[in-house]
Amino acid sequence: MREVKRPRRYVARHWLALLRPLVRYSGPRDAYVLRVVGRSWGPVLRPERRHQKRFEGVERRRTRVAA
Repeated sequence: MREVKRPRRYVARHWLALLRPLVRYSGPRDAYVLRVVGRSWGPVLRPERRHQKRFEGVERRRTRVAA
């Protein structure tokens, strides 16, 4: 078994849909890997989540409570 984890690469969902015949979902990794050889070789792909809808609520980061 590998000691060092392979880095996850974030890709757009439409690329995962196009690559569907070549990749499979791996539950323990919570990512997509190449079919047949993905257990030990190749990229580990995760769906891109950084471009989600913007939060429209009140900004609460870096705020201080008055004493």
